[in-house]
Amino acid sequence: MKVVLIHTSPVSLNDLKALFKEIVPEVEMVNIIDDSLLDEVKKNGKINSNIISRMCSYVQVAKTLKPDLIFNQCSSVGEAFDIARKQADCKTLKIDEPMAEKAVELGSRIGVVATVASTVQPSSDLIRNTAKRLGKEVTVTEYLVDGALDILMSGDVDRHNELVIKAIKRAESENDVVVLAQGSMTAILPLLTDIQKPVLTSPRLAVERVKKELGL
Repeated sequence: MKVVLIHTSPVSLNDLKALFKEIVPEVEMVNIIDDSLLDEVKKNGKINSNIISRMCSYVQVAKTLKPDLIFNQCSSVGEAFDIARKQADCKTLKIDEPMAEKAVELGSRIGVVATVASTVQPSSDLIRNTAKRLGKEVTVTEYLVDGALDILMSGDVDRHNELVIKAIKRAESENDVVVLAQGSMTAILPLLTDIQKPVLTSPRLAVERVKKELGL
């Protein structure tokens, strides 16, 4: 079986490779990476017609590889993928969809911690729409650690972690569950030993959903 992943950054690539090897080792993982997509959505603050067009093109490229599932890695372009996935003739998955469902199951006050401004709105809207679909009422509070992803990509992991953990602690004090909008924050989980509320990240939940969707 084959899954094609569309990425806007190489930041989460190795983590996802490790999760695929652990959870679905029998699945071939093919990666399409265009880091200009994230730069453009960050500059615009939201998706635009150019981003949607390119995402549709990548889904078309993915289709030529005859995948069993097409996987969108980046929350910031999730709304573009919602449009592009309509062209797919196989299963599709956004990385944060299983996480949103889990968050809605766990609580009614949900804190969203993000390190990219362009992710805040689509991540929060996904949770609200998921709650509506599941017949639940939720309150979503947003915590933007602006620029933290750029700090991480520059190599200053400790500073990135310090800023994000501070936001997580604030979100924990005000919510039932905390959602980390960027998969790149997964590495912080071992450092959250004094956090009592659930803190959710998308990569593991998403790859577990891949396994379920493919019937493995």
